[in-house]
Amino acid sequence: MVSQTLLNTREAAQFLRVSEASIRRWSDAGLLPAQRVGRRRERRFVQADLVLFLGQPTGDSRPAPTQVTTVNVGGTAVPLRSHLAPLYSTDLGRLRLSLPFLAAGLRAGQPCFLVASGAVLDRYTQALAEEQDIDFDAVVDGGPLTVVAWPGARVADVIAKWELLFAKALAGGPTVLRVVGEMASERSMFASEAEMMDYEEAYELMARRFPLVTLCQYDAREFDGQIVLRVLKSHPDMFQQNIGGFLH
Repeated sequence: MVSQTLLNTREAAQFLRVSEASIRRWSDAGLLPAQRVGRRRERRFVQADLVLFLGQPTGDSRPAPTQVTTVNVGGTAVPLRSHLAPLYSTDLGRLRLSLPFLAAGLRAGQPCFLVASGAVLDRYTQALAEEQDIDFDAVVDGGPLTVVAWPGARVADVIAKWELLFAKALAGGPTVLRVVGEMASERSMFASEAEMMDYEEAYELMARRFPLVTLCQYDAREFDGQIVLRVLKSHPDMFQQNIGGFLH
């Protein structure tokens, strides 16, 4: 039985593993029920409402105008709101799924997000520039591709930044969002791999609320077996698909 104990804003944020700003924003928008108590009219949340909230999508839950409900990833029709963790061990393997995934989204005019830096970002830049029917300069300069990196950020801050980016992308109407995160690059955003995995688990909850598919790409040359095991646990969608198709 779910507790009926009232939680304050900080406790609700910890329960949902998001920022307090997200809790206040969802409450103000009427998405998350809240009670007001005391002279200061402080927010209080029922745990049962938080559990229910996890299963409800944020934003426009309708399919995109083209009635898209799945995205092709390596020949597999992946449902929207999926959070996958492809594993690879070669430079060619890095782009096997992510490059056609991004290229298809850019050709369709769908908002795409890439988290990469250094030589990895250079490789993506070169590969996308070589794709037919894609004007790389145009898609980056005010177009559908956004390259992001937030070194030194806290988990809650990064989740809040994603929420803002996704909300802005959806402001023009329902669409499909695509995210590729090169986790060797994302690791540098956090103080430790443990914090990076805390972020992955928080992102898993947040991403369920938007019409997107996310590929969190793990270079097996950069992460040990313990991290890989936790990666699989924090990406349950891997077990709903043909997992072999996401290993290279």
